[in-house]
Amino acid sequence: MSAAILCRDLRKRYPGRPAPVDAVAGLDLEVSRGECFGLLGPNGAGKTTTVEILEGLLPPTSGRVEVLGRSWGQGDDRTLRERLGISLQETRLSEKLTVRETAILFRSFYERGLDPDAVVASVGLTEKADARVGKLSGGQRQRLAIALALVGDPELLFLDEPTTGLDPQSRRQLWEIMRGLRAQGRTIMLTTHYMDEAEKLCDRVAVVDHGKVIALGTPAELIARLGGEHFIEFAVTGAQPLGEAELAALPAVVHARRDEDGFCLTVTAPHEALPALLQALHARGLTLSRLTTRHASLEDVFVTLTGRHLRDDG
Repeated sequence: MSAAILCRDLRKRYPGRPAPVDAVAGLDLEVSRGECFGLLGPNGAGKTTTVEILEGLLPPTSGRVEVLGRSWGQGDDRTLRERLGISLQETRLSEKLTVRETAILFRSFYERGLDPDAVVASVGLTEKADARVGKLSGGQRQRLAIALALVGDPELLFLDEPTTGLDPQSRRQLWEIMRGLRAQGRTIMLTTHYMDEAEKLCDRVAVVDHGKVIALGTPAELIARLGGEHFIEFAVTGAQPLGEAELAALPAVVHARRDEDGFCLTVTAPHEALPALLQALHARGLTLSRLTTRHASLEDVFVTLTGRHLRDDG
């Protein structure tokens, strides 16, 4: 069976001064059918441009693109669009229509699809079916956007930052909806800024920076590549500075780096690294002003690879 999404040397260049801008610069991807695939990266990394090319909304400058075994511009674009469900970063709808009327309208765009009321129920909006769209909360609007992406019974779903700006409760409600879609065997491409979201929902993720994939694998695989599963973050007060090389030489420490106003240590065994760290600080006459320990995350993967945080502007 062919891949749901296949990209080879995908490029998108925009004219600019003093030089052209490469939004996507040789990106390679392969997404299997039935998996939830996360596309991660900071603003300006090329995520949205890539997704819009895959959705057929934007032509590439060059490269090979296949979606569900077909290429855009080969004469059957409408047939291919009927097999996709798309939820953009922001969905603008008629605020005077009700939830049910909006779902019925979007269902009319497809030759075949699902019952609008059943789709509204699947995202937990039955009680709001007769409410006008303009009266919905942010979380309810996002759930409606996903319902509209589902009403054509798509094989492949594109969800572009579906939970951005939502409160924690609304985010978790959408997570449950996405888990349900994944359990149905639908293929999902998810772009997100939230690393906990990607870790909980995605089978595999690709980290994108400057228009290229710089890391690819399951969340657990990418975290394991750091060499340690735990982080110790601390700050000190005192006259004698502490060097990264000295910290990296401590027991169980894999990597040490300066991090804003302190240090961050990647460690394999916190119970070995912490006593050694405290002893080294005491010997230097340094006093801890902050100390935390935590598990490694996809955010740490990105910082280690690029030196930037995922929510930094690109």
